[in-house]
This record gives sequence, structure tokens and C-alpha cells, in this order.
Amino acid sequence: MEAVADRPAEARFRIDLKWVVLGACVVLVAYLALIPLGFLLWQSFFTPHTAAKPAEFTFGNYAAAYSSVQTAKLFVNSLLFAAGTAAFSLIVGTALAWMNERTNTPFKRLFFGLALVPLIIPGILFTISWIMLASPKIGIFNLMLQHWFGTSYVFFNVYTMWGMIWVDGLHYSPMAFLLMTAAFRSMDPALEESAAMSGANLWQIVWRITLALSWPAIFAILLILFVRAIESFEVPALLGMPAGIFVFTSAIYEAIHRYPSQIGLAASYGVTLLLLTSAGVWFQSRLSSSGQRYSTVTGKGFRPRRIDLGRWRYLTAAIFIVYFLLIVAAPLLVLVWSSVQKYYSVPSMAALANLTLDPYRFILGHPTFARAIWNSLLLCLGSATIIMLVTAVICWIVVKTRIPGRWLLDNLASLPIVFPGLVLGLSIMVFYLNVDAGIYGTIWILLIAYITRFMPYGIRYNTASMLQIHKELEESAAMSGASWGATFVRVVLPLLKPGLVAGWIYVAIVSLRELSSSILLYSPGTEVVSIMIWELWENGQYVELSALGVMLIVLLFALVMLAQFAGSRFGVRDA
Repeated sequence: MEAVADRPAEARFRIDLKWVVLGACVVLVAYLALIPLGFLLWQSFFTPHTAAKPAEFTFGNYAAAYSSVQTAKLFVNSLLFAAGTAAFSLIVGTALAWMNERTNTPFKRLFFGLALVPLIIPGILFTISWIMLASPKIGIFNLMLQHWFGTSYVFFNVYTMWGMIWVDGLHYSPMAFLLMTAAFRSMDPALEESAAMSGANLWQIVWRITLALSWPAIFAILLILFVRAIESFEVPALLGMPAGIFVFTSAIYEAIHRYPSQIGLAASYGVTLLLLTSAGVWFQSRLSSSGQRYSTVTGKGFRPRRIDLGRWRYLTAAIFIVYFLLIVAAPLLVLVWSSVQKYYSVPSMAALANLTLDPYRFILGHPTFARAIWNSLLLCLGSATIIMLVTAVICWIVVKTRIPGRWLLDNLASLPIVFPGLVLGLSIMVFYLNVDAGIYGTIWILLIAYITRFMPYGIRYNTASMLQIHKELEESAAMSGASWGATFVRVVLPLLKPGLVAGWIYVAIVSLRELSSSILLYSPGTEVVSIMIWELWENGQYVELSALGVMLIVLLFALVMLAQFAGSRFGVRDA
């Protein structure tokens, strides 16, 4: 009798525990996504707080932001930089993807693997390497060509708008290559074959059939690249600011580092940048939902037809080789060369006498190094673990329940994707400056920023795996007497393993190389590796930062190798 009487209480406790877990995750997501946005808007209406004068409500920040000629120039520069970068990346990525998927270019599999390498190189290191390659004064390419032609003419200059577009466009081109490769790979070649049988030449087929059918993918990828470029910080900061070329991200950074700090003006710039990125994401989502009229994949099987380029296939192979040299070999080699020099000098026979490992000894003995490594590992491991577990619960609510408004929760968890990293850092800084929670100036504020910034990626990885789990497995566990917690831990999470592992590794890698959201939140004692590289650059310690960069790239390569092992061990490839 006692056991029977106790059973309803246990059942009630289990139900209560379930809703406590679900409620806690919902509150956490709402807190992370909405609170920083609200305080960013709030701060944009206040004057700077100083020791002599408290903050006051004002519309002056928006008046200064939207009525000055400088802001109009910021707007034009930002759009030109983002549009140019997106277009350049798309053209390069689409051309390479077409050669890889639709032609008989030799060694395509090798080129495909090499094209993925730049994805793990942090943006700050890629930018610095191109400064060493194409700077007007110390750039290796300029000095070589000037020596060969006996002239002082500057052939390349990365400290221009076109130089910024070149560097950022090259850095994002592997993303365009991967996305366009997926589009070409899934396209039924029947229409291309029909056009060829009707007498169309190669360029007519490419322009009027292949690219026409890829238009939704091309436009969606263009929008993704545009959003990525407009929120970019490393290239505008390292190449634009020294040349007086400001975009919104560099203007936000410069406004905060004025005296007194113009946080309200930076917030108004941040709101403008947030609106631009939101518009890009909205257009991309609308395009994704209305692209069915371009569908070519049906229930009929097909095998993509390879175009025989004849002798031209050696030209396409040469294009791949040049691309690899520009985006992988040259940046990595110049960093390695710089890291074994006493002081930075261009490669020459005389410079071989200066080979040394002192930069590596300097970094290993630097008082910030061990702490930066520890902080970076703590943040990447902690943020990846928390993100994947919390978003697993959120995805379960969205996919497996019929709770009213669950679509709103999915949108809420995806909201941070429209936040540029610098704007997110600014909004979190504003919030914790005004709310004394005891975490400003600690490592925990960086952890909150990383969790908020990369939460949408956890949602996407977990949603893809959650949709593959049939509800009958959970129902069977419940009929066997398992509680919701036991079912979730012992049934749902193991079945989510492919998406969980893939998402965890991706979030860990991007967290380890993150700079834009960290640059406004770090303080002495909470530096991460990317911040240490930034500080070394500002101090003019080029050979030392090259040594640290080489070590960071090796660490990221190790994580990629771990990802490949996880793919074969846990079935990530099938996620």
C-alpha cells in the first residue's frame, strides 16, 4: 500500500524535474539572446558616464551617427567592403567548385582537401601574413618584383580598400567553394547533357544552364558572405585603420577606445550594423523558403557527368595550384620564416644567417603564454560542452514536443547569428558594466560571450540529428518505466552523438580562434591566444607573434585530426 501511495509522488517529482530542466534551458537562452540586445539599445540613448558628469538620456548619439558626413562614409565603405569581399569570394569559390565537380581536372581530391586548410587559420594570422607578403614597404612580393625590374614602383598594397577586399575575399573563398561544391554535387546534370546534345558550347552550358539552376544557392551564399564580411574585424582593423579607411566594426572599436569612451556612439553604430546583418539573414531565409522552382533533384538517380577539358585540364590544375600557393603555402611559409628570425626580414641568403629559435623561446617563456593557453582551452572546451548540451534540450523541445510557441524558442536561440562578434562583445560589455554581477573583468564574461555567439551553430547541428530520431524510441523507454531524464540521457543523447560530436568540435575550433567578441571584454589575466597575438602585433613584435601563430595553427590542425578520428569513430560523416 505504501509503495502504491508513493508512486504518484515520484511521478510528480519526475515531471517537475523535467520541467525544471526545460525551463532552465529556456530561461538561459532568453537571457543570452535578449538581454544584451536590450542593453545595447538602451545604452545607445545615453551620454558617456565620466567622473565629473553622470550619463544622461539623449538622442545625440543617433544624431551624431546619422547626420555626419563621416557616418555616410562609414556606410559606403562598409557596403563596398562587404559587397566586394562577397563577390570576390563567390567568383573564386564558384569557379573552383565548378572545376572540381564538373570537369576532369587532375588531382581534384587532393585540391579539395587542401582548399579546406584556410578554414582553420585564424583571420588575424591570415591578415598579418598578407601584410608580410604585400605591404608596400616590407612585402615580399613587392620587394622581389622591385628587385627583378629595378624599380621602386609599389606593385601591391594591402592598405587600400581593394587590398582589404583581396585579403578578406581570399580568406572566405574556401567557404564559398564548399557551399558551391555542395550545390553542384546535388544538381542533376540531365539538363546540361540535353543542352550539349542540342549543340550548345561549354560556356553556353555553364552560363545558361549550370549557373542559372544554381541561382538560389549563389544568391544565398552571396548573402552569407556579405554578412560575414560586414561583421569582419581583423582586416578592417589591421589594414583599414592604418590607412584611414574605417568601416562600422573599426569605428565601433575606435569609439570605445577614445577618452572619454564613447560607448553610446559605439552602441548606435552597433545598432546600424545589427540592422544590416539582420537584413542579410532575413533575405537569405526568405530565399531558402522560395527556391523550389529551381529544384533538379528528384527520385530519379543520376551520376554527375564530367566535362572533358582536353588540354585545358592542365590549365585548371594550374589554377588550383596558384590558388593553393596564395591561400595556404605563401601565408604559412611567411609565418614560419618570420618565426625563425631574430628580427623580421625578407627571405634572402643573408637572412639565413639570422635563423634562430629565440622567438619560440620568448613565447614559451612569456608570462602571458601559459595563462592564455589555459584560458583558450577552458573557453573552447567549456563553451562547446555547454552549447551542445543546452541546445540538445532546446532542439528536443522544438522537434519532439507540441508546446505552443516552440518555433519562437528556435528563433530565439538562433537570434545571435545576426550579431556581429564586435557588436555582441559591445552589448555584453554594456550590460555587465551596468549590472554588477561580479563577472566583468573575469574569464566568465568571455565564456558568456562565446556561448551566446556560437549557440546558433549548436542548434543547427543538433536539429539535423534530432530530426532523425523517431519518437517511438522515447515512447518505448517511457513504457519501460524510464523517467524523462533517464530517457534523454540514455536514449536521446547517444542517438544524437554524430551531431553532438561534430558540433562540439566545430564550436571548439571557432572558439579557439575567436577575436572580435573578445577584443572588448578581456582584461589583464583573462587574455586568450588570439588576444595575445593582437597585443604582440600592436607592440611590433612580429617574429614573436609569428611563432605563436605557428603554434596555434598546429594546435588547430590537431583538432581537425581529432575531428577526422571522431568522424570514423562516431559516424559524424553520416550526421
